Amino acid sequence: MLRELVTDREIRALNDTAFAVTPALREAYASGDDEELAEVAMAEAARASLRLLADAQSLVDGETDSDDDETAHPSGPVFRRAVIAADVDDATLRPDLDDAVVRLSAPIPYDRIASVHVDLAEAEAEVSKAVDVIDAADMGDPDAEFVLGDAEDHQLAWYAAQELPFLLDLL
Repeated sequence: MLRELVTDREIRALNDTAFAVTPALREAYASGDDEELAEVAMAEAARASLRLLADAQSLVDGETDSDDDETAHPSGPVFRRAVIAADVDDATLRPDLDDAVVRLSAPIPYDRIASVHVDLAEAEAEVSKAVDVIDAADMGDPDAEFVLGDAEDHQLAWYAAQELPFLLDLL
């Protein structure tokens, strides 16, 4: 999706679902300024990126046999979470899904991207394990939630939007 953003100069969130500091999120926390609440929304978006990675992995697993893929990583697939921060005006609140969830009405143009946040290489092992258990964690499995915690202990690295093409070349 990040490569498509660079190529197409816009990105459309899957099902137009995004995360933001919303009135419901403000109410859910007794204290916290906008920066702290933005971190909460970012954490929710990072967890959602695990779901996207799990979906992508299941599609790949269904289409190819990893033994035949010469480019496959020797210890299996490696993953990194990615979150795009953008300035968006017309989002609809979705408190039926979660306090920080919003629905976007259109693709986000590249010039509205404020920053991109991506896991560093040292997070890959924990993130890859989290991708494998995200569904179980969603269903309340405490062991899976522990694995997610290990991945979420890694802070996402911040990159300016104009750095994205160079970042993708390095990945």
